[in-house]
Amino acid sequence: MGELLYVVPVSERTPQGLRALLSAQQQIRFVSLSGVDLGGNDTDEKIPVSHFLGNAEEYLTGGVQTDGSSVVLPGIATLNDGKVDLVADTGVRWYVDYNHELPDPATGLPVGTLRIPSFLKHRDRFIDSRAILKRTMESAGARLSALLAKHPAAAKAAGFDPRQVERYELVAATELEFWVRTPGVNIATESLAVSQILQESYWKRTKGSVRSALEESLGLLERYGLAPEMGHKEVGGIKATLSGEGSFDGIMEQLEVDWRYAEALQSADNELLARIMIKETFRRYGLEVTFLAKPIHGVAGSGEHTHLSIMAVLRDGTRRNLFSPVEARSDYLSPLGWGALMGLLRNYEAAGAFVTASNDAFDRLKPGFEAPVCIVAAVGHEVGMPSRNRTVLAGLVRDAGNPLATRFEVRAPNPHTNTYLAVAAFCQSMLDGMAWAAGSGRSARELQDDFSKPAGTAHPYLEKDRAYRSEEDVFEHYEAAERDRLFGKPPATVWETLANLDRYPDKVRALQADDVFSAEMMASYRAATLLRWATELTDRVIPENARVVHACVRLPGENRLDEGRWATIQEHKDGLARDDVDRTSIFTRIRAAVAAGDYAAVSALQVEMAERIEAAIQANAALVAEAGTGTGKTFAYLVPALLAGGKVI
Repeated sequence: MGELLYVVPVSERTPQGLRALLSAQQQIRFVSLSGVDLGGNDTDEKIPVSHFLGNAEEYLTGGVQTDGSSVVLPGIATLNDGKVDLVADTGVRWYVDYNHELPDPATGLPVGTLRIPSFLKHRDRFIDSRAILKRTMESAGARLSALLAKHPAAAKAAGFDPRQVERYELVAATELEFWVRTPGVNIATESLAVSQILQESYWKRTKGSVRSALEESLGLLERYGLAPEMGHKEVGGIKATLSGEGSFDGIMEQLEVDWRYAEALQSADNELLARIMIKETFRRYGLEVTFLAKPIHGVAGSGEHTHLSIMAVLRDGTRRNLFSPVEARSDYLSPLGWGALMGLLRNYEAAGAFVTASNDAFDRLKPGFEAPVCIVAAVGHEVGMPSRNRTVLAGLVRDAGNPLATRFEVRAPNPHTNTYLAVAAFCQSMLDGMAWAAGSGRSARELQDDFSKPAGTAHPYLEKDRAYRSEEDVFEHYEAAERDRLFGKPPATVWETLANLDRYPDKVRALQADDVFSAEMMASYRAATLLRWATELTDRVIPENARVVHACVRLPGENRLDEGRWATIQEHKDGLARDDVDRTSIFTRIRAAVAAGDYAAVSALQVEMAERIEAAIQANAALVAEAGTGTGKTFAYLVPALLAGGKVI
């Protein structure tokens, strides 16, 4: 299909250019201005090309009106003030999304929709996720220019003269992990867990329809200009069975796709496009894709590690990485790089509210699955040995021979993290630390010592009672209580992470610098996130957990050990789901607390529910295994249910 147009050239992003281009591409039948609300949802309206071209000037300058009640902007776009306009963004890539199941009658080619990334505008203000990241990039450029004009020694330590800088670029990339399966397949959870422990799937060769779909996805992303770098199997999965027709069946695999860096806003747009294209491509091969963070209880979840760096683009066209030191073989980072890492960790309690903010996301962040629950970073045991510590929140990635490669890998995001907001929060946090480091006048080695300080040592920027660096496996080296003491107690629920926005006002101010995250936007985001959390709990999580509880049944032929185990299970079942005259179940109490708006109580009850569900599952597994029937018989139904959107919390 070489005739298809995938990306609109920069020169054609005008009314005149589009008229000529779309006239020559008859298969492109629709145009869609695509905005991203505070919930991370993108819009997709279908405007016929003929109508769009007749009003192209108006659409590309004034925007397209939409109903504010259809987007997640609570407290901003209200029922009595709901006019929201979609305004085209001419500074990023425009692409054509093809419907491969609908051929155009005139050309025989698949019908296409030109998707134009856009901003959401309400009362002359841009109030969407893309706009927040765009403001962050603009603010970063202005603040860095002023900072380094005042403290040129910090720029010199990174190898450039600030007077020669044309602009500063926030650069980002994500690693997208996801699960793929044959629809309706039932795979025993313990079979997936054993395969994960034995690493039977990690980096193995793909086969059959999975291979075809992965290869087509990579080729498609290449045509869209994402420059994919690799696609491979991840640690989760199990070997598929071979059907009588020679095809593979019973597919349940975890995959990852990575692509090249881009400026932050384009990078977030790229991720949104990649998710759409990957899901649609695998569906055409009869395979179901989920981007849930933790679709299967007891098996590896899916992350979306986010890589960040900041570049200075000089007037001669060369680039300098603000994080790279002049002496890469003796220093890990430049002073600005150390400041950025300090700011990232010091302000993470506030930034984390925009990274991990759903029931599904918190279900992934559990010790034992290499999940980054601790606010701590690793830079490497020594300068010549890059960090590959997978247990920390942030790792330093560097190549002494390639200064442009120096970057931070933040491991907390997942495939459903709103990358626009997360990257904006990361950048604001880093800029806060960079401003302190530049103003301190400290050398790279002095800042390295600062960052490596033990807990209990006072510091003018970092918190006295915290440690910020560990090259150890934090789950093996420290007990849980020690981790909480050194790195801070991590939130366990959505309510707890949102409560950090009240608990740490100084860290919130770092995000709000230059009015990037305005108070109004934060309030709207919080309201939307709380509503989603509470609704999911009552209408998804509790019903799914009720299925788990009711699946625990008594088996015939009990001995006295079985009787004791069953008594434990029954106690958990009653506590979770059965009301009595003198007892109200956890399920009922959660629903009542949600109705009363007592979110602190909801949060505490959610934690208790999770503990009781886990205890019931473990006790029931022991009973079923001893009876010789295999736990797969009990838990097989969970996999398709969870992949379809349910969650066991």
